[in-house]
Amino acid sequence: MVLLALAAVLGWRGWIWWRAQSAHEHAVASGTVERLDALTGRVDALRRDQRAQLQRLQQADATNRVLRDELLGIGQRAALLEASLARLADPDRHGAQALRLDETELLLMLGEQRLLIAGDLDGARRAYALASGVLEGVDDPSYLSLRQVLVQERAALDALGTEPRAAALARLDAFAQQLRMQPPPAAMDTVPANAPWWRRAFGGLVQVQPTDRAIAMHGSDRRQAELGLQIELSLARAAAERRDVDGFRQAIGRADLWLTRLWPESPALRQQRDRLQTLAALPLSLPLPTLGSTLQQLRQLRAAP
Repeated sequence: MVLLALAAVLGWRGWIWWRAQSAHEHAVASGTVERLDALTGRVDALRRDQRAQLQRLQQADATNRVLRDELLGIGQRAALLEASLARLADPDRHGAQALRLDETELLLMLGEQRLLIAGDLDGARRAYALASGVLEGVDDPSYLSLRQVLVQERAALDALGTEPRAAALARLDAFAQQLRMQPPPAAMDTVPANAPWWRRAFGGLVQVQPTDRAIAMHGSDRRQAELGLQIELSLARAAAERRDVDGFRQAIGRADLWLTRLWPESPALRQQRDRLQTLAALPLSLPLPTLGSTLQQLRQLRAAP
């Protein structure tokens, strides 16, 4: 019995110790899990802080790039201001000489534009003459060569005579006016008195014309042919206005075909066709390769330091 009691006491104490040990181990495990959870939360918080720091660094980098670009822009503007101040400090930019040079450049530019855009040769000559008069008032010896170039360019303008496009349009209008004054051909059914007997006998019944070039004699046919000729002359005039050499010559060629439709072969017709061929060979542009050389040299001289 004593042994049984002793064994029971020992078993009870062992069970109590096991329970205490199990509770201790469970508490230790629970504490370890809590610490792990806490560490995991801290790691997540550190990662979030790291991402926020990275975003702030990226924003700071972008801000630095913007500031650097602004500083570069400020430097460029400062350089432009410095160059402007240097030009303003140049004595050539002040006084009557600077005004004369500005006026000369403006007149040369206007003369060139009038000649190239509007074909106004007389206006270009007047502008260049005015520019020459203004340039004479510049006492700087560095512009002596510029005056010589201007004299040469004015001589080239004077040697042109009449502006080619205006001359071609004037001759085309004169040709059209002469065509309107030319009378229509005599009726094909009119038989001369000295014609052979067979022609006098059958000339009122039969009309003989070349198969390759029938003449428009009746009212409607002749009006259509005249309208076609006027249209081609108008197309030639429009092509000359825009200096289209190919279009001008093609319209003249088509007008020549309408001439052969309106009048029979005769010396007068050959003369008109020769005039058309002469018109087609006329130039429409100015052969002036030195145009603008004075203006270019003036700008180079003024831009030189």
